[in-house]
This record gives sequence, structure tokens and C-alpha cells, in this order.
Amino acid sequence: MSNSKGTALITGASTGIGAVYANRLAKRGYDVILVARDAKRLAEQAARIKAETGRSAEVMAADLTAKTDLAKVTKRLRDDQTISLLLNNAGVGSNAPFAGADLDELDKLIDLNVTAVTHLASSAAANFSAKKSGTIINLASVLALAPEIASAAYCASKAYVLSLSLTMNTELTGTGVRVQAVLPGATRTEIWERAGIDVSKYPPEMIMDVEPMVDAALAGLDLGELVTIPSLPDIADWESLNADRLALRPNLSRNEPAARYKTARVAA
Repeated sequence: MSNSKGTALITGASTGIGAVYANRLAKRGYDVILVARDAKRLAEQAARIKAETGRSAEVMAADLTAKTDLAKVTKRLRDDQTISLLLNNAGVGSNAPFAGADLDELDKLIDLNVTAVTHLASSAAANFSAKKSGTIINLASVLALAPEIASAAYCASKAYVLSLSLTMNTELTGTGVRVQAVLPGATRTEIWERAGIDVSKYPPEMIMDVEPMVDAALAGLDLGELVTIPSLPDIADWESLNADRLALRPNLSRNEPAARYKTARVAA
């Protein structure tokens, strides 16, 4: 088959959100490079994609928390001119309280959710901006906007992904590179079990299946959204929140403290 859309590199592609994205992108005309640790699952996924879509599906087994594996994938993203889309999806959850947390486990979360996302996005941005075209999709979470309701490190990592995406979009304006941050709510994937969370304890109306979540995210991409929140009924709510954030900017850095702090100092 002809390939007019190039190749999509998808992390966390062996299951869940990444696997559904891989299928949907192949059906849209992309060849795919599937990245995850589980080579067996990746091979099965690649075979399904080839059979169902006729697209090329390459397996790239890699542990993105390992420096050598991450470097291998970033090099591919930086050098391969056929790659036209990066889906930065791989991530890990956590259900542990922050105080007294296993710091080695927190390091692994940060390595995957923050460091790997950063390296991959930067490499894709360099490749795509040089050729004046390409799309970078970063999977964040609604917990970037609601950090009070889940574990601190996980919420902070997803807030980082949102902030990174907003800044990338500003820096890449005029280069022909599209950036999208996707903020899913609770989605029915293996991440719950891996984090030791029983998803059945949550109200079923809170949990979205993977397929409609990914389809909504791709619809948001088609609509030109920078931030897509699949379950949010009215995008104007996000736009209002973002407008309020932007309205703070003129007063975030000034040459003297706000008056209320001067008053408090006198009273003390």
C-alpha cells in the first residue's frame, strides 16, 4: 500500500491505550513502529495490524527506563525521516502515599513518565521541525488538573507532561509541527492492576473504555485542539480555565511584593 502519512512511533504499544492508538493510526494510513518492553505482545500486535490494515508494523522492544534502550529509541526518532508522528504514551501509575514512599519506585515512575517523555518529545521535535511537518501527541491525565485526588508523584508527572506540551506548542509555532496533550480520565487499562488499584471500587460511570477514549482523542486532534479532555462535555470549560491562568501572567513577576504581604509584615 502507498504510504502518504509516514510512520507513527508509539510507546507503550503492546496493550491498552497504545495498542488501540496503533490500530487506529494504521487504519488512518500510517505505518507503525511499536515500542514496549514485551516483545511477544508487540509481535502479536504487529501481526494483527498487518492482517487488519495492510500497513507495515515494526516491533521495537525497549525498556524506556533503561538509558541504553531510551537512547536507541530517541536516536531512531531523531534520525528516521519517515517518522511523522510520535505518540508519547508509555507510563506507569502509583497508589503509594508520598510520605515514606519507596524512592526507587518513584525514580522508576519519574524515569518513564517524565524523563523518557522528555527525551522522546525533544528528539521528535528536532526531526519534525527540521522537515517542517509532524505531530507529537503526549498522553497526560486529568490528574494534571486535579492533583488532590491521587498520588502525588503520579499527578505531578502528568502535570509536567501538560506543561511540557503547552511550552512545546509555543516553541514550535510556525514550524509545521502539531502538538497535542491528551488528558484522559479514568480509563479501563492494565495500569490500575499494575499500580495495585481495584478499579471495580470506582463508580462505573467514571471509567471510560479504551476504544472510545482513543477515538475521542483522535477527533480532538482532527479538530485542531492543543489540549483534549475526552470526557469533558464542553471544551469552553478548559478554555475558560486556561484564559484565567493566562490572565495571571502580568502579575506573576513584579519588582516588589504584593500589598497584602507588606500589611502582614507590619501586623506581625
